[in-house]
Amino acid sequence: MTKLDAKLSPDKIAQRSVGEPAAPAGYFLATARDKRTFLYLLSLLLDILSLVAGYLVALQWRDEQWLAAGGQSIIYIALPIFIMFEIAREAQDSETLANRLAAIQRSLGALGATAIVVIGMGFLFKSEDISRLGLAVTFGAAAVFVIASKFLIDALAKKMIGAAVVSTILILDGLPARPEPHADVVDVTGDDLWPDLDRPDKIDHLSRLISPYDRVIVACRFEHRPAWATFLRGHDVGGEILFDRDHLHGAVAIGQYDDRDTIILSRGPLDLMNRIQKRALDLVVASLASILLLPLLLLVALAIRLESPGPVLFRQLRVGQGNRQFRIFKFRSMHVERSDADGHRSASRADDRITRVGRIIRRTSIDELPQLLNVLRGEMSMVGPRPHALGSTAGDELFWHASQQYWLRHALKPGITGLAQIRGFRGATEQVEDLARRVRCDLEYLSNWSLWGDIAIMLKTIRVVIHKNAY
Repeated sequence: MTKLDAKLSPDKIAQRSVGEPAAPAGYFLATARDKRTFLYLLSLLLDILSLVAGYLVALQWRDEQWLAAGGQSIIYIALPIFIMFEIAREAQDSETLANRLAAIQRSLGALGATAIVVIGMGFLFKSEDISRLGLAVTFGAAAVFVIASKFLIDALAKKMIGAAVVSTILILDGLPARPEPHADVVDVTGDDLWPDLDRPDKIDHLSRLISPYDRVIVACRFEHRPAWATFLRGHDVGGEILFDRDHLHGAVAIGQYDDRDTIILSRGPLDLMNRIQKRALDLVVASLASILLLPLLLLVALAIRLESPGPVLFRQLRVGQGNRQFRIFKFRSMHVERSDADGHRSASRADDRITRVGRIIRRTSIDELPQLLNVLRGEMSMVGPRPHALGSTAGDELFWHASQQYWLRHALKPGITGLAQIRGFRGATEQVEDLARRVRCDLEYLSNWSLWGDIAIMLKTIRVVIHKNAY
């Protein structure tokens, strides 16, 4: 069992969390999720190369003309079908990484289904020129290569991830629990490190602690369970609380850890393929936008520099994915000596802190463009809930006081734009209801995420770049 590296007072926790937070051992290394994603992609690539290699072996037995249908090589027909069956059969997932036999069975099943479809297409289109021996050698050799590749992936998985494909952390908060093999254990009791929803610094520290893991098991005292439940439901990892059948606290399912029941509070909002799609869209759009808008970015930077002394960029601490804090980039639109680093005071229509250039770039939302860098760094997404400053208030209340569901909106990366923005919910939050409307939109976005939804939101954002509440 391991303890936190030192017993920290709340002030020390806040100092380390807000500045350069102390991360658990291995935090800056690739997480188990990152390693699995790499192995999934490598496994799929090796399966594709196995089919290509099988085709090349067949070419040693038959001329290319006997391995074509309607003038089209069968490899070009078989590959997209094979990839489709690989995805449909979930040939690359945590179960196949943990079980080599399951991996072989699923990939061979996809290969066999591909062979059947190709043969069926040959009969359907009466392609009698295709060599049966050539087909048999193609798929037979491919099967041999697939099996060999699974042994390679299995060896790599053991070397990169170890015996436990899914990484687990057991957090002890005043309740004893026996850890399963390969689980990391952290006892936070003596450090008073629990998700106090009035302490963003503690939440940030805990979020960084659990972020490298896939599964978080919490053994906590009864009075802390509602807070842990809210904390886990707002994260991008699977979260569970050890269960003695008292209250469910919004559980999505019942699980098991060691010989005890758990209540599962979260599974993460997106599966692997959806995360890959969303990240790919972010990288493509942010990269293209950065290149196309570079002249404008340089012009704005020059104008800011000439008008008033101070840095071109304004950096501010915001709440990001999994309630972890990060620094957002914006063009500086206020006089340095009057700026509000904590965000306690929202900008108003006649705000005397805003410079002349700042008024223009805020009115046109150009001040948000440096966040493309946050997207490229992986801290933000093009679309998602907007990140807020720690001191932001709705009326006279801090955001997490004004809305009980506020912490739940951070299960996905924050976005440059979002559902709330295209619906017109922008500007100062003068009343609690102003925040409530945005939180409802954010939770709706999390529940109904789709790639086409992100594209639609980006397109609709063009209509609200200049908005009456942008000042």
